[in-house]
Amino acid sequence: MIVHNFDPVFIDLGFFQIRWYSLAYIFGIIISWIYALKIITKKEFIDNESNEIKSSDFNNLITYLILGIIIGGRLGYVLFYNFDYYIQNFLEIVKLWRGGMSFHGGLIGVIFAILIFSKIYKTNFFKLTDIIACVAPIGLFLGRLANFINGELFGKVSYLPWAVIFPEGGNVPRHPSQIYEAIFEGIFLFIILNYLALKKRMLLKTGYISGLFLILYSLFRIISENFREPDVHLGYFFKYFSMGTLLSIATLIAGCLIILFINKNERIN
Repeated sequence: MIVHNFDPVFIDLGFFQIRWYSLAYIFGIIISWIYALKIITKKEFIDNESNEIKSSDFNNLITYLILGIIIGGRLGYVLFYNFDYYIQNFLEIVKLWRGGMSFHGGLIGVIFAILIFSKIYKTNFFKLTDIIACVAPIGLFLGRLANFINGELFGKVSYLPWAVIFPEGGNVPRHPSQIYEAIFEGIFLFIILNYLALKKRMLLKTGYISGLFLILYSLFRIISENFREPDVHLGYFFKYFSMGTLLSIATLIAGCLIILFINKNERIN
Protein backbone atom coordinates (compact mmCIF):
# COMPACT_ATOMS: atom_id res chain seq x y z
CA MET A 1 0.00 0.00 0.00
CA ILE A 2 0.99 3.64 -0.39
CA VAL A 3 1.28 6.30 2.32
CA HIS A 4 0.19 9.75 1.19
CA ASN A 5 2.83 12.34 2.09
CA PHE A 6 2.30 15.04 -0.54
CA ASP A 7 2.44 18.68 0.50
CA PRO A 8 -0.59 20.62 -0.85
CA VAL A 9 1.54 23.78 -0.88
CA PHE A 10 3.80 24.16 -3.93
CA ILE A 11 5.63 27.28 -2.74
CA ASP A 12 5.49 28.72 0.79
CA LEU A 13 7.07 32.13 1.34
CA GLY A 14 5.51 32.53 4.76
CA PHE A 15 3.40 35.55 3.88
CA PHE A 16 2.36 34.03 0.55
CA GLN A 17 1.56 30.50 -0.60
CA ILE A 18 1.01 28.90 -3.97
CA ARG A 19 -1.01 25.70 -3.72
CA TRP A 20 -1.22 22.85 -6.18
CA TYR A 21 -5.00 23.29 -6.28
CA SER A 22 -4.64 26.87 -7.48
CA LEU A 23 -2.12 25.80 -10.10
CA ALA A 24 -4.56 23.13 -11.30
CA TYR A 25 -7.17 25.83 -11.96
CA ILE A 26 -4.68 28.17 -13.64
CA PHE A 27 -3.07 25.57 -15.90
CA GLY A 28 -6.41 23.90 -16.56
CA ILE A 29 -7.81 27.15 -17.94
CA ILE A 30 -4.66 28.03 -19.92
CA ILE A 31 -4.20 24.60 -21.52
CA SER A 32 -7.93 24.30 -22.26
CA TRP A 33 -7.89 27.77 -23.83
CA ILE A 34 -4.97 26.90 -26.10
CA TYR A 35 -6.51 23.59 -27.12
CA ALA A 36 -9.90 25.20 -27.76
CA LEU A 37 -8.31 27.63 -30.21
CA LYS A 38 -6.72 24.69 -32.03
CA ILE A 39 -10.08 22.92 -32.24
CA ILE A 40 -11.73 26.02 -33.70
CA THR A 41 -9.19 26.15 -36.54
CA LYS A 42 -9.40 22.45 -37.41
CA LYS A 43 -11.18 21.81 -40.69
CA GLU A 44 -13.01 18.86 -39.11
CA PHE A 45 -14.75 21.27 -36.74
CA ILE A 46 -15.55 23.96 -39.33
CA ASP A 47 -18.77 24.02 -41.33
CA ASN A 48 -20.17 26.49 -43.79
CA GLU A 49 -22.70 28.13 -41.51
CA SER A 50 -22.58 31.91 -41.15
CA ASN A 51 -22.55 31.71 -37.36
CA GLU A 52 -19.25 29.81 -37.20
CA ILE A 53 -17.23 30.38 -34.03
CA LYS A 54 -14.04 32.42 -34.49
CA SER A 55 -10.91 32.42 -32.34
CA SER A 56 -11.61 36.03 -31.38
CA ASP A 57 -15.06 34.98 -30.10
CA PHE A 58 -13.51 32.39 -27.81
CA ASN A 59 -10.86 34.80 -26.56
CA ASN A 60 -13.64 37.18 -25.54
CA LEU A 61 -15.46 34.31 -23.85
CA ILE A 62 -12.62 33.40 -21.47
CA THR A 63 -13.38 36.10 -18.91
CA TYR A 64 -17.02 34.99 -18.78
CA LEU A 65 -15.94 31.39 -18.28
CA ILE A 66 -13.53 32.18 -15.46
CA LEU A 67 -16.22 34.13 -13.62
CA GLY A 68 -18.72 31.34 -14.23
CA ILE A 69 -16.34 28.68 -12.91
CA ILE A 70 -15.38 30.60 -9.77
CA ILE A 71 -18.77 32.06 -8.85
CA GLY A 72 -20.75 28.98 -9.86
CA GLY A 73 -18.31 26.56 -8.29
CA ARG A 74 -18.28 28.40 -5.00
CA LEU A 75 -22.03 29.03 -4.77
CA GLY A 76 -22.65 25.43 -5.82
CA TYR A 77 -20.53 24.19 -2.93
CA VAL A 78 -22.33 26.52 -0.53
CA LEU A 79 -25.82 25.48 -1.67
CA PHE A 80 -25.27 21.79 -2.34
CA TYR A 81 -22.71 20.74 0.25
CA ASN A 82 -22.59 23.07 3.26
CA PHE A 83 -25.54 25.46 3.26
CA ASP A 84 -26.18 25.34 7.01
CA TYR A 85 -22.61 26.35 7.81
CA TYR A 86 -22.39 29.22 5.34
CA ILE A 87 -25.80 30.65 6.20
CA GLN A 88 -24.43 31.10 9.73
CA ASN A 89 -20.98 32.24 8.56
CA PHE A 90 -21.92 34.32 5.54
CA LEU A 91 -18.55 36.06 5.13
CA GLU A 92 -16.82 32.69 4.78
CA ILE A 93 -18.36 32.37 1.31
CA VAL A 94 -15.85 34.81 -0.19
CA LYS A 95 -12.84 33.07 1.40
CA LEU A 96 -12.05 30.90 -1.62
CA TRP A 97 -8.53 30.15 -0.39
CA ARG A 98 -10.03 27.97 2.33
CA GLY A 99 -11.37 25.57 -0.27
CA GLY A 100 -14.83 24.42 -1.22
CA MET A 101 -15.75 24.25 -4.91
CA SER A 102 -18.42 22.19 -6.64
CA PHE A 103 -18.10 20.84 -10.18
CA HIS A 104 -21.86 20.90 -10.70
CA GLY A 105 -22.02 24.48 -9.43
CA GLY A 106 -19.19 25.44 -11.76
CA LEU A 107 -21.04 23.72 -14.61
CA ILE A 108 -24.16 25.80 -13.96
CA GLY A 109 -22.02 28.94 -13.75
CA VAL A 110 -20.35 28.15 -17.08
CA ILE A 111 -23.70 27.49 -18.75
CA PHE A 112 -25.04 30.86 -17.60
CA ALA A 113 -21.81 32.56 -18.67
CA ILE A 114 -22.02 31.08 -22.18
CA LEU A 115 -25.72 31.89 -22.41
CA ILE A 116 -25.07 35.56 -21.55
CA PHE A 117 -22.10 35.71 -23.91
CA SER A 118 -23.99 34.13 -26.81
CA LYS A 119 -26.78 36.69 -26.42
CA ILE A 120 -24.40 39.66 -26.29
CA TYR A 121 -22.13 38.54 -29.13
CA LYS A 122 -24.88 36.79 -31.12
CA THR A 123 -23.04 33.48 -31.34
CA ASN A 124 -24.45 29.95 -31.35
CA PHE A 125 -24.83 28.69 -27.78
CA PHE A 126 -24.39 25.00 -28.57
CA LYS A 127 -21.38 25.56 -30.82
CA LEU A 128 -19.65 27.19 -27.86
CA THR A 129 -20.70 24.48 -25.40
CA ASP A 130 -19.49 21.77 -27.80
CA ILE A 131 -16.02 23.33 -27.77
CA ILE A 132 -16.07 23.69 -23.98
CA ALA A 133 -17.16 20.05 -23.65
CA CYS A 134 -14.09 18.95 -25.63
CA VAL A 135 -11.62 20.84 -23.43
CA ALA A 136 -13.31 20.59 -20.01
CA PRO A 137 -11.81 17.13 -19.23
CA ILE A 138 -8.36 18.77 -19.16
CA GLY A 139 -9.37 20.88 -16.17
CA LEU A 140 -11.18 17.95 -14.57
CA PHE A 141 -8.06 15.80 -14.85
CA LEU A 142 -5.78 18.41 -13.27
CA GLY A 143 -8.37 19.23 -10.60
CA ARG A 144 -8.66 15.60 -9.50
CA LEU A 145 -4.89 15.27 -9.34
CA ALA A 146 -4.86 18.35 -7.11
CA ASN A 147 -7.54 16.72 -4.92
CA PHE A 148 -5.23 13.74 -4.55
CA ILE A 149 -2.25 15.90 -3.63
CA ASN A 150 -4.42 17.71 -1.08
CA GLY A 151 -5.41 14.36 0.42
CA GLU A 152 -9.09 15.28 0.16
CA LEU A 153 -12.14 13.52 -1.29
CA PHE A 154 -10.50 10.16 -0.62
CA GLY A 155 -12.16 6.82 -1.11
CA LYS A 156 -13.60 4.07 1.03
CA VAL A 157 -11.48 1.54 2.88
CA SER A 158 -9.68 -0.83 0.52
CA TYR A 159 -6.91 -3.40 0.75
CA LEU A 160 -6.01 -3.42 -2.92
CA PRO A 161 -2.28 -3.09 -3.73
CA TRP A 162 -2.71 0.53 -4.87
CA ALA A 163 -4.75 1.62 -1.82
CA VAL A 164 -3.48 4.77 -0.09
CA ILE A 165 -3.32 5.80 3.55
CA PHE A 166 -4.43 9.45 3.63
CA PRO A 167 -3.50 11.76 6.55
CA GLU A 168 -7.14 12.71 7.16
CA GLY A 169 -8.53 9.24 6.45
CA GLY A 170 -7.32 7.44 9.54
CA ASN A 171 -4.67 4.73 9.68
CA VAL A 172 -6.41 2.55 7.09
CA PRO A 173 -5.75 2.20 3.34
CA ARG A 174 -8.37 3.66 1.03
CA HIS A 175 -9.28 3.79 -2.63
CA PRO A 176 -7.48 6.69 -4.36
CA SER A 177 -10.87 7.76 -5.74
CA GLN A 178 -9.41 11.07 -6.94
CA ILE A 179 -7.17 9.13 -9.34
CA TYR A 180 -10.12 7.04 -10.52
CA GLU A 181 -11.98 10.25 -11.31
CA ALA A 182 -8.95 11.77 -13.03
CA ILE A 183 -8.79 8.73 -15.30
CA PHE A 184 -12.51 8.44 -16.04
CA GLU A 185 -13.62 12.10 -16.01
CA GLY A 186 -10.34 13.36 -17.42
CA ILE A 187 -8.57 10.94 -19.76
CA PHE A 188 -11.41 8.68 -20.92
CA LEU A 189 -13.90 11.53 -21.32
CA PHE A 190 -11.35 13.61 -23.24
CA ILE A 191 -10.54 10.78 -25.67
CA ILE A 192 -14.18 9.87 -26.35
CA LEU A 193 -15.49 13.41 -26.86
CA ASN A 194 -12.58 14.60 -28.97
CA TYR A 195 -12.74 11.51 -31.16
CA LEU A 196 -16.43 12.12 -31.80
CA ALA A 197 -16.03 15.89 -32.24
CA LEU A 198 -13.06 15.75 -34.61
CA LYS A 199 -13.42 12.41 -36.37
CA LYS A 200 -17.20 11.93 -36.48
CA ARG A 201 -18.24 15.58 -36.58
CA MET A 202 -20.28 15.27 -39.77
CA LEU A 203 -22.42 12.55 -38.22
CA LEU A 204 -23.35 14.62 -35.17
CA LYS A 205 -25.63 17.63 -34.93
CA THR A 206 -24.46 20.77 -33.15
CA GLY A 207 -25.07 20.31 -29.43
CA TYR A 208 -24.64 16.55 -29.40
CA ILE A 209 -21.14 16.77 -27.92
CA SER A 210 -22.52 18.95 -25.12
CA GLY A 211 -25.25 16.42 -24.36
CA LEU A 212 -22.81 13.52 -24.51
CA PHE A 213 -20.44 15.36 -22.16
CA LEU A 214 -23.18 15.60 -19.53
CA ILE A 215 -24.21 11.98 -20.01
CA LEU A 216 -20.72 10.48 -19.97
CA TYR A 217 -19.40 12.68 -17.17
CA SER A 218 -22.43 11.79 -15.06
CA LEU A 219 -22.01 8.06 -15.65
CA PHE A 220 -18.29 8.19 -14.85
CA ARG A 221 -18.97 10.27 -11.73
CA ILE A 222 -21.70 7.93 -10.51
CA ILE A 223 -19.33 4.96 -10.93
CA SER A 224 -16.55 6.80 -9.09
CA GLU A 225 -18.88 7.80 -6.24
CA ASN A 226 -19.23 4.12 -5.35
CA PHE A 227 -15.55 4.13 -4.35
CA ARG A 228 -15.53 7.58 -2.73
CA GLU A 229 -16.19 8.33 0.92
CA PRO A 230 -19.26 10.59 1.20
CA ASP A 231 -19.01 13.98 2.90
CA VAL A 232 -19.06 13.37 6.66
CA HIS A 233 -21.63 16.09 7.37
CA LEU A 234 -23.94 14.88 4.59
CA GLY A 235 -23.57 11.11 4.46
CA TYR A 236 -25.91 9.25 2.13
CA PHE A 237 -29.36 10.29 1.02
CA PHE A 238 -31.94 7.48 1.08
CA LYS A 239 -29.14 5.30 2.57
CA TYR A 240 -27.38 4.97 -0.78
CA PHE A 241 -26.99 8.15 -2.80
CA SER A 242 -24.22 10.66 -2.13
CA MET A 243 -24.77 14.31 -3.05
CA GLY A 244 -22.41 13.85 -5.99
CA THR A 245 -24.52 10.94 -7.25
CA LEU A 246 -27.78 12.87 -6.96
CA LEU A 247 -26.35 15.86 -8.82
CA SER A 248 -24.91 13.57 -11.48
CA ILE A 249 -28.28 11.91 -12.00
CA ALA A 250 -29.67 15.40 -12.64
CA THR A 251 -26.95 16.20 -15.21
CA LEU A 252 -27.44 12.78 -16.81
CA ILE A 253 -31.11 13.59 -17.36
CA ALA A 254 -30.17 17.07 -18.62
CA GLY A 255 -27.79 15.55 -21.18
CA CYS A 256 -30.49 13.20 -22.46
CA LEU A 257 -32.97 16.09 -22.70
CA ILE A 258 -30.48 18.15 -24.73
CA ILE A 259 -30.10 15.39 -27.31
CA LEU A 260 -33.88 14.86 -27.43
CA PHE A 261 -34.37 18.61 -27.88
CA ILE A 262 -31.85 18.72 -30.75
CA ASN A 263 -33.49 15.76 -32.49
CA LYS A 264 -36.97 17.23 -32.06
CA ASN A 265 -35.84 20.65 -33.29
CA GLU A 266 -34.19 19.04 -36.31
CA ARG A 267 -37.44 17.27 -37.28
CA ILE A 268 -39.44 20.50 -36.92
CA ASN A 269 -36.98 22.41 -39.09
